[in-house]
Amino acid sequence: MGRLKLAVIALVAVALSGCSPVDDSDIKRLALPVAGSDRTDEVWNVWLGAWIACLVVFLLVFGLMVWCMVRYRRRSDDEVPAQVRYNLPIEALYTFAPVIIVAVFFFHTVTAQNAILEDVDHPDHTIEVVGSKWQWAFNYLDEESTGGEDVYAFGTPDHPAELVLPVDESIRFELKSPDVIHSFWIPEFYFKMDVVPGKVNHFDVTPTETTTDYDGIGSDDPQDYYVGRCAELCGLYHSRMIFRVYVVSPEDYQAYLTSLQDKGQIGRPDGAAEADTIAGLDTEGAEH
Repeated sequence: MGRLKLAVIALVAVALSGCSPVDDSDIKRLALPVAGSDRTDEVWNVWLGAWIACLVVFLLVFGLMVWCMVRYRRRSDDEVPAQVRYNLPIEALYTFAPVIIVAVFFFHTVTAQNAILEDVDHPDHTIEVVGSKWQWAFNYLDEESTGGEDVYAFGTPDHPAELVLPVDESIRFELKSPDVIHSFWIPEFYFKMDVVPGKVNHFDVTPTETTTDYDGIGSDDPQDYYVGRCAELCGLYHSRMIFRVYVVSPEDYQAYLTSLQDKGQIGRPDGAAEADTIAGLDTEGAEH
């Protein structure tokens, strides 16, 4: 039986060794989107490990079922075997094996979570994200190309907001909400975080793949952008609370911020100020 287990594990490892989060094939990515940030490796490793564990358990259980059906099948001259009420070794296995599996998953999940949430000492850019019913606003803070003036972009359910990011430069997202809990999610970054009223959540990330150039910002071609979403059921138009993410070169990013300044989109929308107040209490939320 020991050799059988080793053979199963080796077979699964060989089958999954060609998988990659940046492969063009959905099958080789194990149904995940193409990885687009520096925080995806940890999630990929947990995801791949989960697939390996599931396949190993499936093959072992299914193999044991087939083996028992063949080995202990009823023959014409067989007597009915003695019936027992329990089998202590088997029941101990059924009890401890799942506990061990869950403990291993828990350990790797916490390890990956700590790595993903690790802050960058001095992020290159800071973007304030305001999620409200049912739209997004993005405030670009203290950028050199705008002379230190804050500029913003916003959207509506009919016209999704556009979030433009520079490739290979670190970004700190500060998340706020003036109304209900939302969740900021870019699937290609393999990460999401809740946007909670009265509280400032944040995380750091570096995009690693460009989606378009400056001329492609605003394009309706799905190849030119990622689709960001709200991942928390937040009300009537939750499903329409989406935004587009364009990852461009640093030069195109600075040109985009200048274009916002030229349009007069300077400062922060009112929603950002309201997001600092807990609704109904008129008190500022604690920043974390």
